[in-house]
Formats: sequence, C-alpha cells, structure tokens
Amino acid sequence: MAKPLRFRRSRERWSTDRVTDALHRELDANLGASADTPWFAQPSGYEARRFDVDTGDTALFAWPADDTPGGWWLGNTETPSPLWRTDKRSFADAPFAVSRWAQREFTAELHQHAPWLAAYPYVSWFFLSVLCSKDGRRTTRAFFREHAAGFPDADFQDALSFYESFLRTGVFDDYRHEMAGKLGTSETLDVPRASAAMSEFHAAWLLGEAGYEVTPEIEVTTGHSLDFRADREGEQGVLVEVTRPVPTSDRAAGTPIAAVRETAATKTDGQLSEHGGGAVLVVDCSSFPDDEWRRIRGERPEVRHRPAVVFRLRPSGRVEGYTKGSVPLSLPQFD
Repeated sequence: MAKPLRFRRSRERWSTDRVTDALHRELDANLGASADTPWFAQPSGYEARRFDVDTGDTALFAWPADDTPGGWWLGNTETPSPLWRTDKRSFADAPFAVSRWAQREFTAELHQHAPWLAAYPYVSWFFLSVLCSKDGRRTTRAFFREHAAGFPDADFQDALSFYESFLRTGVFDDYRHEMAGKLGTSETLDVPRASAAMSEFHAAWLLGEAGYEVTPEIEVTTGHSLDFRADREGEQGVLVEVTRPVPTSDRAAGTPIAAVRETAATKTDGQLSEHGGGAVLVVDCSSFPDDEWRRIRGERPEVRHRPAVVFRLRPSGRVEGYTKGSVPLSLPQFD
C-alpha cells in the first residue's frame, strides 16, 4: 500500500538527457506524462523537472547542476524502475533547497485542487505528505472538509481553524512526518480510525494548555510504544496513552457509557496491562455529540484504569471532562 509522500534519493549521476531517457520516457510509456519546467524556480544548485501524469498524478525530480552524483524524486505516481532501489526520505531529510522547492510545488497544486485549504497554510504544510499522497489524498481531504476532522456538528472551517492555531505553536514540527502519517493513506475513508488519529493532537493540545511539552512515541520496556511523554519543569515526566471511543451510532455498543468502557478496555487489556502501570490513560470523547456526552459526563463511568482523564474538546477550545484516580498531571480545571 502507498505511504505518505516521501522523497526517493538516488546516488547516481544524472543529466538532462538521462532524466528524459530513464525517467520521462518510462513514465510516459506506462501512464502518459509530460515533462515541463517546474512551476517555481529550481532549487539553488540543482536542475529540476516536473512531470504531470495523465492520471492526475505529479512527480518532481532534482539533480545537482555541477554534475556530481545524486538526485531527489518526489511523486504520488508510479516510480520509474531506475529509482526502485533508492532510499526513501522524509521532507526534513532532503536538502533544504530541494525540500522547500518541492513542497512549494505540491502545496500550490493542493490549493489549486482544494482551494478551501488555502486559508489554512499550516494545516496544508503539516499534512502535505498525506493530503498529496498517492492513495490517501482524496480521503484525507474529504475527512477534513466533509467530516470536520472528526468533530460532530461542527463546520470544517471551525475545525481547521482550531488545528491551524494549534499546529502553529510548532508542537509537532520535529515529528511532522510521523504525526501526519497517522491519518493514513487508504483509498477508503475510515472516519472513526482517522478521528482516533486526531485524538493524539487533542491530548497534546490539552497537555500544552497546561504547560507541558509532549514527546510522541515513547518506547517502554515491554516492547510497546506509548503515545506521549509529558514534561514540565520541576515535575517528573509522565507517560500518556490516548484512546477515542466511537459514538453509539457508529458501533455495536448500545450506550455511550458502554462505548467508553469497551474502548478503554482495549487499551487496559493491551499496552497498559503489559506496561504494568504508571501511565495515564487519556480518553478523548470528542466524537460524541452533545446528548451522548452529557450522559458520559453525568455518569462519569469507570474506564478500568487509574489514573485516567476523560474529556471532550470542541473546535472553540471549550473542554469538559473528569478524572479517575490520582492523575500526576496538573491539568486546567474542567468546566
């Protein structure tokens, strides 16, 4: 299955003629493609080509202008055979000039096909690897626009404004490829799974509002990885695992209370039980509509793990919730 958009790094020597013979001709023969000058100025010190494929796909290739070995391919289309055994690299791993140029090309194309995203430049930048991926670009865009990124009864503008403001803090800049990739690149949109991925952003927002710095994907001695470590000056780091129940309209559980308990059980019977304690379970109920959330907040169900935080976030930044056990985090008072 195709993955988030990544560079392929060639260590061979390239020229204009070889790019035409080895890359463009194969791509054109297989799918139909034109080779043109890029939309934006070539990266300093490099020659570059843009390939527009008849299927609607796009690819870019840049190689050193001084005839030294090397080349960088970025595309959401078929990879030509001369590049099959090349190493894959994230945006941050490519030379800055090449990466900046290539991302400008794909961002401009993204905003051409999805102009509603142009108002959210940081969201566009952060999630570019999935918004322009081979298999996931249609579903990811639909998730943001048609499903308000998993917020029920919300306008997509409000949801994206929330993420734009949050991501602009730079909280996940160093983990961009990893965190953006959590949305996945499937041709079939799975709204509950995509919403669950956004729960990690919600938990990070909640911790950030309380003054914590978060580091994702913390490996523990059991061989598992927990979602975060939360650190604040003067306090011991706290491990955090996040889960997101699905509203009853989308699952077999007959009540929102059962939905919360059953979803939390998958964590407590899995990573958290094997970890042996010490981590905080954060249960994000942001997928629940108002009426179901009122039942959860009113009954405050147990989640088979302590300490735990159960909360619901709205795009406005309003957050409600409750805790179970002695939570080793100084969180803001819930409404």
